Amino acid sequence: MAATAAGPKVGKRRGRVLGNPGLIVSAVVLGAIVIMAVFAPLFAPYDPYAQILDDRLIPPAFIDAELADPRYLLGTDNLGRDYLSRLIYGARISLLIGFLTMLVSGVIGTAMGVAAGYFGGRVDTVVSFLVTTRLSLPVVMVALAVVAIAGGSLQVVVLVLGLLLWDRFAVVMRSATMQLRSLDYVAAARAIGASTPRVLLSEILPNLVSPLVVVASYEMAQAILLEAALSFLGLGVQPPLPSWGLMVAEAKEFMLFEPWMILLPGLAICILVLAINLLGDGIRDATAPEGR
Repeated sequence: MAATAAGPKVGKRRGRVLGNPGLIVSAVVLGAIVIMAVFAPLFAPYDPYAQILDDRLIPPAFIDAELADPRYLLGTDNLGRDYLSRLIYGARISLLIGFLTMLVSGVIGTAMGVAAGYFGGRVDTVVSFLVTTRLSLPVVMVALAVVAIAGGSLQVVVLVLGLLLWDRFAVVMRSATMQLRSLDYVAAARAIGASTPRVLLSEILPNLVSPLVVVASYEMAQAILLEAALSFLGLGVQPPLPSWGLMVAEAKEFMLFEPWMILLPGLAICILVLAINLLGDGIRDATAPEGR
């Protein structure tokens, strides 16, 4: 009977996945970007750090066919570096920063939110105070100040953003946990003598997956945008790393004459962030349709 009952549920879930074009398209796009980033040496035609000064500012063929060079599909930058290779390797930086930042902030915020929602009382008061304090601090300004003092690097950017973006995890997890702790199956688990860690790990956390996925996708996308902003201002990832935000910053001097140099990395950031957000929304709809 259990297998018979599970069959229609699996079929309905598969139908929700296949019937969501945004989920499918975003999964394909994000999967392609991840594969491109992981296997960057196989896809990149040149070394992203190699400088050939004689080949500076060569436009792509779709911009100017006469000045284009068939060796460089997307042209070269002001130092003669292959733009396609730097875009491919730049996906690594954006995905790495987005994922690690989401992981750090997710662990902090989820732990605080679940503790506040489940225990309530003084724990909830302390967590609420910390969330309010964090919300009173502008993320960009604090990040700029800390990175300016500590110095811009990949590790510093991840740590700073991870310690600044946990508040949304805490708020959402607190609210969801407060709803779950009063349900019958949680009360039954406590009644049969289950320990608090067992209740949290077995009854509470598995039912927080749907909102957690949505918040995680949003925070990952936000971390990618903030990294791009910090790199654009010169306080994020430092040269010669091929960060998309840094590529935009390096191209701003040529914006009026070679606008494609800003357009290509900017478009890459837009596509990646959009794919992550659509994937998070699609997974939410597929796993918890009653919450739509």
